[in-house]
Amino acid sequence: MTLARSRDSENPARFRAAVIGGTGYGGAELIRLLVTHPAVELARVTSIDHVDEPLEAVHRTLGPTGLTFEKMSATEAAQGVDVVFLALPHKVSATMAAELAGVDARIIDLSGDYRLRDKELYARFYGGEHPHPEYLGTFIYGLPELNRAAIRGARRVASPGCFATTIALGLLPLARAGLLRGPIHTVAATGSSGSGAYASSGTHHPIRAANLKIYKPLAHQHTPEIEQTLGDACALGGHPASFSLAFVPVSAPLVRGILVNSFIEVPAETDQATIERLFGEFYADSPVVRVRGSRDQAEVVAVKGTIWADVSWTLGVVDPTSGKRQLVITSALDNLVKGGAGQAVQSMNLMLGLPEAMGVDLPGMWP
Repeated sequence: MTLARSRDSENPARFRAAVIGGTGYGGAELIRLLVTHPAVELARVTSIDHVDEPLEAVHRTLGPTGLTFEKMSATEAAQGVDVVFLALPHKVSATMAAELAGVDARIIDLSGDYRLRDKELYARFYGGEHPHPEYLGTFIYGLPELNRAAIRGARRVASPGCFATTIALGLLPLARAGLLRGPIHTVAATGSSGSGAYASSGTHHPIRAANLKIYKPLAHQHTPEIEQTLGDACALGGHPASFSLAFVPVSAPLVRGILVNSFIEVPAETDQATIERLFGEFYADSPVVRVRGSRDQAEVVAVKGTIWADVSWTLGVVDPTSGKRQLVITSALDNLVKGGAGQAVQSMNLMLGLPEAMGVDLPGMWP
């Protein structure tokens, strides 16, 4: 199939992209990354509000883009472009499954509507049946560190959730090695931007800025997604998925960023050299994962505004009662970049045959 190309006479080989749902935080981050991408032209952005307003009137950190928010159907938005990003709320993308099936462009969905393969789990964790369950399992799960080859050949990608990405990146090497056995206990703190652009009682700044609290304990919608991903990594290594996940999210007084601590038990013979080898080998070809090791702990400020995902660990001594060691895996990323729009662009790069980190390997914000 011949891909559509930009009409830009100065660079006629550029790919073209559209964003459907461009007024939220995810949409804003996609726009920020696409307007400066060296190989992609942002052709159009749609929305049901702010119609005909310039992008920079809503996302005021942007310079002039020459684009306005347009109101149109998904099929109209996909005309003449190579890739379409769906930056829509959960349950909205799901209603568009049949319409999207007829779209020739590649599709990358940032919601949770196509990540799970099990319709019963979707109904349980997303509060209702999927309107088109026949499309579950037809999207490639867009975690490059696990599915790089499949993403390269994909026409439809479901981009992972922010918690799911952060937790999975800390545990994938252990899953492939068969070291995820028994319970995993995970506590993850997140910033308010993960709740979206519209304020609620839980994200209202005067309360959030001075508070720490848990929410959706043991019932967060990313739980089955994480279990599915880790199960796939276990299978990759030829091991059964013999683990359970207890996940407690924490609302933190941050705007952006996630910090995860996952606690697991490993055999007594597991030492620092073993952990270093497993993580070093697994992420040897991953351009955006930085393995910090045991002496340089992952932290939010080091990944803020970037595509980087940092992973570190602490290995305990042998417990005389259990005969095992406690291993704490710490991982951190920016929920809007590697946990959101940046990861979607990473998948786009792979789908279009571009270098994986092109256009996303930008310096972050300090502090």
